[in-house]
Amino acid sequence: MLSRLRHVLFLAAALLALSSCSSDDVSSNDTTIPSSRVTQAVAQLDDIVDDVMTRSGIPGLAVAVVHQGKTIYAKGFGVRQLGQPAPIDAHTVFQLASISKPVGATVVAAQVGKELVAWDTPIVQHLPWFSLQDPTATAQVTVGDLYAHRSGLPDHAGDELEELGYDRRQILERLHLLSTEPLRSTYAYTNFGLTAAAQAVAVANDTDWESLSDQALYRPLGMNDTSSRYADFMARTNRAFPHIRINGVFQTGSQRQPDAQSPAGGVSSSVTDMAEWMKLILHEGKYKGQTFIPRTALVPALSPQILSSPGSEGRPAGYYGYGFNVSTSAAGHKTLSHSGAFLMGAGTTVSLLPAADTGIIVLTNALPVGAAEAISMTYMDLVQSGHATRDWLETFEAVFAPMLAPRGKLAGRPFPEHPVPPLALHAYVGNYANAFYGNARVEDRDGKLVLIMGPAEQTMVLQHWGGNVFVFEPEGELVAPGSRSAVTFAMGSGGTAQSVTIEVFDDYGLGTLTRG
Repeated sequence: MLSRLRHVLFLAAALLALSSCSSDDVSSNDTTIPSSRVTQAVAQLDDIVDDVMTRSGIPGLAVAVVHQGKTIYAKGFGVRQLGQPAPIDAHTVFQLASISKPVGATVVAAQVGKELVAWDTPIVQHLPWFSLQDPTATAQVTVGDLYAHRSGLPDHAGDELEELGYDRRQILERLHLLSTEPLRSTYAYTNFGLTAAAQAVAVANDTDWESLSDQALYRPLGMNDTSSRYADFMARTNRAFPHIRINGVFQTGSQRQPDAQSPAGGVSSSVTDMAEWMKLILHEGKYKGQTFIPRTALVPALSPQILSSPGSEGRPAGYYGYGFNVSTSAAGHKTLSHSGAFLMGAGTTVSLLPAADTGIIVLTNALPVGAAEAISMTYMDLVQSGHATRDWLETFEAVFAPMLAPRGKLAGRPFPEHPVPPLALHAYVGNYANAFYGNARVEDRDGKLVLIMGPAEQTMVLQHWGGNVFVFEPEGELVAPGSRSAVTFAMGSGGTAQSVTIEVFDDYGLGTLTRG
């Protein structure tokens, strides 16, 4: 089920570089773009935001733009929560989702600059308990490998365990059970692979990641709205609430708790704070004229480290650095970018254009529908060519549609009118387990089967589909609303189930749990 998400991330990263489609508009030999282009683009942002919000229906967002070391635009639009009057402003705090990755890479670069770690430091040097399936790869995989998503781990490795309530250490300790590709041979986006690297850097500093981020980046830059702790986000009075879309209508959703993968998806911030961070990145480690991070430590993160999305006709190739998407626009300019997405209600994006010394951050309080990217790319078009080259909202809505589609082989299908009846429920009741997912149990509660999994005791009510097949409606971050997961019991010769296969947890072939 996560394979569609990987495809969406590929396309989104490639499209984030595809602004200014005509290279005739700005020569690819230009190294700078006139400031007047930035001024003209900013003057149109209010109208751009109004159009995108009206057409997408999202409840609220905030935008900030920096240029030549100054914040020249920072505004909020809409409301923090549907049905409530509190408006979004430039200090409203949002969950950044995967924009946490480039932010965290900046924290790592600061430690590289202090020579406490290096991008090529082996993970096991600081996390001796960490391992991949291949012992050779375990010994060789580095901080940089994991920040570039080239460790060989499968895409989104470990996300299912987070959904079940496993903590960071428990998830990282299970990654060795997943089949891997050869080290540095391919790009596969992983939240917990990157989190392992961040954890190693924190251990090298004899602290935890959340404190390190605060001490190394947030406090020195005056980012007082920013934290890598979920509790801090929830304590904010001025914070955005998540929104999901059901049958085309937005409504307040459940709050995402991403502490387990904090380095990859757990930062919360305002556009005002993120503007300070953009200034630091655009000036390659200098902040307010002073060296904050040595350029030699930061630039590798801003440079291509692995091919992430092959090019095609009309679409340039995309690369990943250490925590950053790195591409060249059709106008010939280097772009740095990253998007973030929580299906539970957050869509974010950041784009940096060094040739114009400008960057834009867009944070929304709705699941990803392409609104943030549409605003960002329209701005980048205006800066590079003076006009929008396409309807970016329409483009990104099509890109994100597969991510938002219900998943599961039985999703959207009517229940059989005359299903093969199940066995007596006690035939399915029992304890099941495997090494990856741990223990699970199936219980009969008042004539209904329930499946209970993970430290969080996540409880899924099973509905009978036919024969030994049941289904449930997954909730949370793994799949979009409206999804349906099959739960298939395999029967033994004694008339009781010997194993159960859970579709939503079977992406890596590990979704079968055996009766204990």
